This record gives sequence, C-alpha cells and structure tokens, in this order.
Amino acid sequence: MRRLFPVTDQTPASPQDRADREWSLDELADAYAYPALGPDGHWLRANMVSTLDGAAQHDGRSQPISGETDMRIFGTLRALADVVVVGAETVRQEGYRPARAREAFAARRAAAGQGPAPAIAVVTARMDLDFSLPLFTSPMVPTLVVTGATAPSDRVAEAVKAGAEVVVAGDGAAVDPARAVRELAGRGLRRQLTEGGPRLLGQFVAADALDELCLTISPMLAAGDAQRIAGGPSVTVPHRLAPASVLEEAGFLFTSYRRI
Repeated sequence: MRRLFPVTDQTPASPQDRADREWSLDELADAYAYPALGPDGHWLRANMVSTLDGAAQHDGRSQPISGETDMRIFGTLRALADVVVVGAETVRQEGYRPARAREAFAARRAAAGQGPAPAIAVVTARMDLDFSLPLFTSPMVPTLVVTGATAPSDRVAEAVKAGAEVVVAGDGAAVDPARAVRELAGRGLRRQLTEGGPRLLGQFVAADALDELCLTISPMLAAGDAQRIAGGPSVTVPHRLAPASVLEEAGFLFTSYRRI
C-alpha cells in the first residue's frame, strides 16, 4: 500500500509507502484515527465502497465490489468505533452479525476507554427485523434499535425481550438522523461509524449530520441500475468536504473526506 495524499514535493519517499508492502493493522488504525473530541463532541463517519461507474452494490450486496484490503480497512474502522450504525434493509441483505472483539485492537480500545467491541445500532421505522438472529440475541454488547416514538408497540416489546435496547430518535414513526446521532452520543457512543446502506447514508447527508466519508473506489465497472452510495432526496446545496487522505493498493483507492 502507498499513501498518495497528503504529500508535498518536499516529502521524501518512505519505506512505509512502498506499493508492495502490506500495512499493519496498527498503521491502518493510526491512519484512520478519529479526531480528538471535546467533552460534548461526537463524530459520524461513513464507510462505503463504489465502483468506477458509481455502483455501491452488485446483486444487492457490497462484497462483490470489495477486496481484501478494503475488508481490512472495514475491520479497522469498526475496531475504532464506539457504535456501528446501519439501516434495517442492510441488516437483512448483508446478514449482519454482532461485532466481535479483536485482540489486535484490544489495547488501543482499552486506552481509549472503550469496551472490547463496538455496539451495533439498527435504524428502523417499521421494526421489520428478525429478533431471533444472533445480532439481537447474542452480541457482546446489547444491540440498539433506533426508531421513532410511534413505532409498533408489539415490535418494540419483542426487541426488548430479545435483549436489544430501544432508542427513540423521532417524534413519529420515522427516525430523525441528527437526533439519532445525538441520542447515541448521549449514551457515550461518540465515535460513530455508519456502513449504510445508501438510503440511510442519504438521510445523514440530507440532515447535514455526516462528518467524514471513507470511500473505497473499486477499480471495477458494474453497469446496471445499482444504487449509488447515498440515496433519497437531493440536498438544496451540495455539501463540500475536504480530502483528508488517499491510499492506494492493487488499483483500489481508499479515500477519506472530512467536513470543512
């Protein structure tokens, strides 16, 4: 892997940036470290992958357009987060399981005051989820279900019975994305990571709640009518982000853009 940005004309070539050298997990964790947060601060980053022609999925899943290093970065981003926020449709399509503790990141998480694994927070209005799945019945830390105040009461009761924690982040059935971020932060889950899907990411973008986008650009073409990384209504004025880093390996570009 090699770093393409940030560099300057005065930056000497570094052995770390040889294209044929695999970065360690510690190096990846340093490269993707969350910014320092104030006492009341929180940070929502998204991790998504897209083909060259803008497809976020192939046959409804992101795995076919991913790669080995992308999955290592995926795991690193999870290991740095307090909570992974995901939409209900993505849970159903991708077969989400509980996050696991990883020994390689244990010391780093302990030093940051984090538990052994991040929580998973599922955003849903209809509560159309299978609460018998391991995601709800056997996580290391309880899975959170983020929903609106008028969510079906029987489904809320079923979620609680399965061991999930229900977080209300909307006055009606729908979830207010900005409120969801605040509610999670209020529970001490301040380093936040969303893995989509595109509909949920679009909601965070529209609410101007996204602080950082980690986007893997896959050197593939998919054609078809696959979703983009963010869907839903367009924003009135496009949100401008600033590049924070660009890494490259085997034709994949691993980019990070942050709120200006």
